[in-house]
Amino acid sequence: MDILVLGGTQFVGRHIVMAFLASGHRVSILTRGRTPDELPAEVERLRGDRGEAGGLDALAGRSWDACVDVSGYLPQAVQASTDALRERVGRYVLISTVSVYAEPDRHPVREDDPLLPPAPAGTTDVTGETYGPLKVACEHVVQAAFGARATILRPQIVAGPFDHTARYPYWVDRASGGGETLLPGDGLDHVQVIDARDLARFTVRVVEGGVGGIFNVAGPRLSWGQFARLLGVRAPVWVDAAALRDLGLGFRELPLFIPETGEQAGLMNVSAERAVLAGLTLTPPEVTARDTRAWSEHAGLTYALTPQREAEALAAARR
Repeated sequence: MDILVLGGTQFVGRHIVMAFLASGHRVSILTRGRTPDELPAEVERLRGDRGEAGGLDALAGRSWDACVDVSGYLPQAVQASTDALRERVGRYVLISTVSVYAEPDRHPVREDDPLLPPAPAGTTDVTGETYGPLKVACEHVVQAAFGARATILRPQIVAGPFDHTARYPYWVDRASGGGETLLPGDGLDHVQVIDARDLARFTVRVVEGGVGGIFNVAGPRLSWGQFARLLGVRAPVWVDAAALRDLGLGFRELPLFIPETGEQAGLMNVSAERAVLAGLTLTPPEVTARDTRAWSEHAGLTYALTPQREAEALAAARR
């Protein structure tokens, strides 16, 4: 098959491109050419910016069996690509997010749960507050343009090699450092991610099978105690959510942690049952951790919680 990927050089897009190549398909990517590109030479590089006039000229006169939209954050940009490709691609796959759900305290979160209101027309700033509503608007654009030929994938927090977000890698890198390790909560809260390679393989599966609809894409759900043992943390120091707030430590410093009783706790309890029935396969969590560490130890990532601040927080928590 001939596949067009909008984006494709970084993390999630990179894994999706590699999964299509591994399955024997031909891949073209459309990017602005502003980020490092370590993809194989066999990938066709097209240049363009769908946010600008004439930004899709590189697609003129071309057709593909499917388009996978990895970089669709603004509805006006997604509108431009769907307008250009409606008659020239067989299926349009949008990589969305579980952040679209309006009631993230539900357990578990399922595809038919209520969504946030779409972002107002003209919203262009992608922030923590607008990200979910913008993705809702993007989903609406794709569904209106492609109908049964649309596939919406809503991944959980994505983990794995090439993850420059520095969220999941913080924990595998911190565990490798040894010593007393500040861990959030009491070990009974939950953490849930999706390996980028599982998301990529499932993207190939829905394209090959012509599968439409909406799918949550989430991995195994672990307690933080299980997660810590999996990472090999030998001297955990658990600090409850209230104490963490007093210390000024939140999701940025301790990524992936959402308290079990918090307003967004359901986002660590996302049902991927529909996707599993459609062919989603899941990498064992210990393999995700091992492979992420093999990459991150040479990636030069920086983290908000420095060793000095962690030591200060541990000392304060004991007082």
